[in-house]
Order: sequence, then C-alpha cells, then structure tokens
Amino acid sequence: MPRIARLIPECGALHVMCRGNNKRKVFRRGKDYKFYCNSLISLKTEEHIKVYHYCLMPNHVHLVVGVGENSNLSRFMQRINGKYAYYYKKRYTYVGHLWQDRFKSKIIARESYLAQCGKYVELNPVRANMVGFPQEYTYSSYKYYALGIKDKLVDENPLFLSLNKDFDKRIEIYRDILRAEMRL
Repeated sequence: MPRIARLIPECGALHVMCRGNNKRKVFRRGKDYKFYCNSLISLKTEEHIKVYHYCLMPNHVHLVVGVGENSNLSRFMQRINGKYAYYYKKRYTYVGHLWQDRFKSKIIARESYLAQCGKYVELNPVRANMVGFPQEYTYSSYKYYALGIKDKLVDENPLFLSLNKDFDKRIEIYRDILRAEMRL
C-alpha cells in the first residue's frame, strides 16, 4: 500500500518529530548528540532549512523548522536521520531500524502556534523530569534564546526578533515568557 503524501508548505514553519524505534534511546553519549547537531548544521544549509528551535531528547528529536522556496524538508530529514543511523549502527554495532517510522510533522499556520511550539520544545526536558530548569539541559535551543549563548544550529525565530530591537532585552523577555509557562 503506498504511503500518503506528506503535506509540507512551500514556505512556512513546521514542528518536526522523530522517535527511536520502540522508543529506544538513539543518543547514548555526548558525542552522539554532538554528531547529530553538527550534521544538522551542515545539512540545513545544503537543504535551505532554518532551525528555529530544537531539543534532542535521549529517545526522540524535536525541531521547529522554517522552509522556503528552495527547501526540501523530506530530503533534509531523510539525509539527517540516514546519516545518524549509519553513524549509530557503526558505533554501537546495532542492527535494524533506528528510527520509528518516518518523521512526523505539523504545519505551524499561526504565529501563536509558532511561539507555543518553541516553548513546548525547549521545556520538554523539564516536563520529562530530566532537569529542574531548561538551562540545565545541554541539547536544546533554550540557551540561545534565554541566555544569549551562541549556537550555530539556531536560526532566529522571527517572533523572537519582534520581541525587542535590543538583543539583551529580547533574551530577558523570552526568559520571562518561559518562566511564566513553567509556573502554569
């Protein structure tokens, strides 16, 4: 039976998720996370994808991405997950499927949903009780937006840019927004 065609807008934003097969860990060590991040950095340029927010959890990946006229999200995800699967299988002598199904994606049609997705992705480690505060988690875009720490993987979310003209003020506002979210 043929697969149903994926709905991917020509321009816009999407929330993309990938899960390890059988909810198995796909990242075991720091080197694994770094390999995936470095691969994302090189492939996002080649495939004309913007990565607004990300969080690499031990058994799954969240990305909030922007696509444009020359973007090919399906090829981007196929390349990143294929490259990482090859790395993982070689490193851990693993046999079989690493990823559960194809990647899942949700079109972000409204600005309010774009903001909500960014917060959801960056607070994922807190909700999973892996850390008490998002700044304690290494493999997410939170430190860029809330602390101003450079991250080659992050392309600034257009909504973040609209918070204030001054970068330091923007990160302060962003931190306040996420603090309010954590209190809910």
